[in-house]
Amino acid sequence: MTSSHGPERLDDDDYPAYTMGRAAELIGATPAFLRAVGDARLIAPLRSEGGHRRYSRYQLRIAARARDLVDQGTPVEAACRIVILEDQLEEALRLNEALRREPGDEGRDQGGEGAAPS
Repeated sequence: MTSSHGPERLDDDDYPAYTMGRAAELIGATPAFLRAVGDARLIAPLRSEGGHRRYSRYQLRIAARARDLVDQGTPVEAACRIVILEDQLEEALRLNEALRREPGDEGRDQGGEGAAPS
């Protein structure tokens, strides 16, 4: 049986391992910045049993991207929106590439037999 607190959690980018103070320190920000990006719905930290915010490595990477934009003079709300849009674009490009690689779709681009009906 695997423990829910075992070493595999160290490799889990989504495991909420970091307290607010430690998370802020790791990305070179303040706890107030982390609260602001949470309020802007860029990230949604999990809460410990005691109600304290806990952040994952993935969330810290997202918050650090927003912090970089803020450091360049972008308002927090705008920085959060930019990061969200960048992620949506990246996901759309990933899906598009995956669809292009699906077997049996060679004829669709030329309008041949594999083309979708009009």
